[in-house]
Amino acid sequence: MTKSAAGPPRHSVSVAGVVVNQDGLVLAIRRRDNGQWQPPGGVLELAETFEEGLRREVLEETGVTVEIDRLTGVYKNLPLGVVALVFRCRPLAGAPRATAESSEVCWLPASDVRERMSPAFAVRVLDALADTATAFRTHDGVDLLG
Repeated sequence: MTKSAAGPPRHSVSVAGVVVNQDGLVLAIRRRDNGQWQPPGGVLELAETFEEGLRREVLEETGVTVEIDRLTGVYKNLPLGVVALVFRCRPLAGAPRATAESSEVCWLPASDVRERMSPAFAVRVLDALADTATAFRTHDGVDLLG
């Protein structure tokens, strides 16, 4: 959460893609900065639409171009003030590869998501795979709250 000189704290908005291939596998990255496994995504730039930012982030982190299906969840990291919009996507082109932001990129079966990702990130993938109403959740960066 950032604080401006003339006003209250501000939130940051991020987007993430739960990319599911034709075999039901989920695209996951291992971040270079902290070694954590997550769905690809990042901070939305000021002049971007949600869709533009999501496509850019997934491509930058995985080398894969995606088609966006739908919003599957809204998640807030309370300590950092980050609101994440998570979308289910389909791969269109490109092969997963490590990038400047991700040390590893791979397709995971849903059964491996809880083992590799922290609860705050695994739930995003599982919510997207559940094909239910849009989820709204809060977390502390690692664990779900409430």
